[in-house]
Amino acid sequence: MPHTALLRRVSALALLIALPGVALAQAPQKAPAPATTPAANTPAAPAGPDSVVASVNGKPITQGDLAIAADDPALSLPGVDEAQKKNLLVDYMVDLRVGAQAAEAAKIGDTPEFKRKLAYFRDKLLLDDYLEQEAKRAVTPEAEHAIYDQTVKLMKPEEEVHARHILVDNEGDAKKIAARIKGGEDFAKVAAETSKDPGSKAEGGDLGWFTKERMVPDFANAAFAMKPGQVSDPIKTQFGWHVIKVEEMRTKPQPTFDELKEQIDQHLIRKAQQDLILKLRAEAKIVRPDAPAEAAQPTPETKKP
Repeated sequence: MPHTALLRRVSALALLIALPGVALAQAPQKAPAPATTPAANTPAAPAGPDSVVASVNGKPITQGDLAIAADDPALSLPGVDEAQKKNLLVDYMVDLRVGAQAAEAAKIGDTPEFKRKLAYFRDKLLLDDYLEQEAKRAVTPEAEHAIYDQTVKLMKPEEEVHARHILVDNEGDAKKIAARIKGGEDFAKVAAETSKDPGSKAEGGDLGWFTKERMVPDFANAAFAMKPGQVSDPIKTQFGWHVIKVEEMRTKPQPTFDELKEQIDQHLIRKAQQDLILKLRAEAKIVRPDAPAEAAQPTPETKKP
C-alpha cells in the first residue's frame, strides 16, 4: 500500500507519546526572560495556509499542506497535543516529499499505470469535494425541522413500562421470592440477594423503561397486563422463572429535535448526494458496450428511482 511505512512511523510516534509514563526527551528549559514591552505578552497571530513550516530541497511545505495531511483519516493522532501533532505531521510531510522527489527522478510519474492512478484519484477527490459542497447546501435549519416534523407526525404512540424483575432457575424458588415480596419485603433488596440476571441484579432488578416488542412475549404480556405497584406470580420464559414488579406506565415520549438531529442530517446528506448523482447520470451520455442489452438500453421503467 502506498506510503504505508510513513503512516506506520507516524502512528508509532503517536502511540509512544500517548503511553502513560513515557515522555520524549526535551532540552533543558531556560527561565523566560522578563517582558520588556507590552507586545511581549501579545499572542502570535495564527499562521496562514501559505506559511512555510519546512522545505525539502528548496520545495516548501506550508501550513496548508499540514492541514490537508491532518484531515487524512489514516493520520489520526488521538491523545496527541497540537505541538506534538504538528511535529509529527511535519516529519511525515518531509518523508513524503523526499520519497516523492526520488520517485519523480526515477520517472515513476511517467508510467502509464501511474497516470491512470493519478487520473482516478483526481476524479475521486473532485467528486468528494463536489459532494461535500452539496451536503453543506442540503443541511439547513429549514430542511432539518421539516424532516423532524414529518418524522414525529408519522410516529405512532407507544406504551412503555418501567419494571423490575428477579430471575431464578426454577418455579419453586420463584414462588418463595414472590411470597416474600408480597409479604412486605423490599423488591430491590430481594433482587440483589437472589436474582440470576447479571445485567439488573446490582440495580435491584431495575430494567428501566421498555416497549412491548423489546421483551420476549411471555414476559412482555405479563408486564403490560399489570398495574403500577403490582407484583406478578412466577412467569416462565426461555431464560428461567421471573417475578416482575411494575413501577410505572406511560406513553413513550416523542424524541426531541436534538436527539434526532444527527440522523436527520445524515438523511439529508445522503439524499442530496444521491439525487445529484442520479441527475448527473440522467444528463450524461453513457455508453457501455460490454453491458447486457437491458442495462445498456434501459426502458423508461428502469430509469425510475
